Amino acid sequence: MRKNNILRSISISVSITNHSSLPAPTPPVYENPCDYSNGKWVRTKRGPLYNGTTCVKMKKNQNCIANGRPDSGFLYWKWKPSECHLPRFDPNTFLQFISNKHVAFVGDSISRNHLESLLCMLATVTKPNRVRHQGSRRWHFPSHNAILSFYWSPFLVQGIPRKNPGPHYNTVFLDRVNLRWARDMDQMDMIVLSFGHWFNVPSVFYEGDDKVLGCHNHPVTNCTTEIGFYGPIRRALRIALNSIIERKVSKGNGVDVIVRTYSPSHFEGDWDTGGTCAKTNPYGVGQRQLEGENAVIRRIQLEEVENAKVKAKQFRGFRLEVLDVTKLALLRPDGHPGAYMNPFPFANGVNPKKPVQNDCVHWCLPGPIDTWSGIFLEMMKNMARAA
Repeated sequence: MRKNNILRSISISVSITNHSSLPAPTPPVYENPCDYSNGKWVRTKRGPLYNGTTCVKMKKNQNCIANGRPDSGFLYWKWKPSECHLPRFDPNTFLQFISNKHVAFVGDSISRNHLESLLCMLATVTKPNRVRHQGSRRWHFPSHNAILSFYWSPFLVQGIPRKNPGPHYNTVFLDRVNLRWARDMDQMDMIVLSFGHWFNVPSVFYEGDDKVLGCHNHPVTNCTTEIGFYGPIRRALRIALNSIIERKVSKGNGVDVIVRTYSPSHFEGDWDTGGTCAKTNPYGVGQRQLEGENAVIRRIQLEEVENAKVKAKQFRGFRLEVLDVTKLALLRPDGHPGAYMNPFPFANGVNPKKPVQNDCVHWCLPGPIDTWSGIFLEMMKNMARAA
């Protein structure tokens, strides 16, 4: 069984396109802004820009093909918006837009997953250098004097994530921004905010140091007010956006802010009791609707972005946009590591009494998450056109 699994994984060939020999593109021609969030996934013969061998920036848990995933069909789909054309991501053009800038990704491990995908694609044309920095992970592209960074901040506001061993619940302070990233705000030219998944676990929410606002899933006996997690998500994003406006924009310092919407998970069953995601194809048109908590979290994010735009409209140099990936991500149950978050999980056969752990939250690299940066690039083009 082990030998067969290894042979099957080795037999998979993933074609990639290398841009290192291509000339720098001419200045882009901008189209009218498009709603990239609505569309469908269609087959393509073109493979991803990179693979697990050519990119060393990815986490091993997301390197699905190297971990023995037996199918590669999930790599040969592209997102087709209903209203317009989404060009293939061009690393050279992206690097031109971020020249002499610091782009900070702030959020949870999905935010890191997104940045690692982006780094893999950019590294096909020029290699970044890892930069030591207390509080973030940073990469510097000497060719364009550009910095990309990741700040781990799963709540955006101050919080203590649950641990094992340790408290089985989150402690979240909804009245203060997380200084881990906010203290470096003056160094940032663009901030990409994203979060959500860490709120839907047992949590205690505070205002101030000792005032308990309520809790989610009653993690402690002395918290009797169940407030769910929708309200805390709204409040956390509002605090984060207000902090950017008050600490940076109101002082006359320009900044671009992108709020990336919620990325749905695809567990069939509960994540902590053997839930899996073994599908090998996207959902087709009409097979899956945006509903439930996925729809509510996305709506909250869209509403808070609009509220922040109103608050900051008297300030110049502040651009706030939404990178709306919820719908296109919802249609890709096949894009997660699943059982292949670990190398060759079925090498010794299947044990019904001991289910294999699945990751149905993060995304394979390469995989559907690469499309997010394609839309991100088109947004940057449109922002430049508007300016």
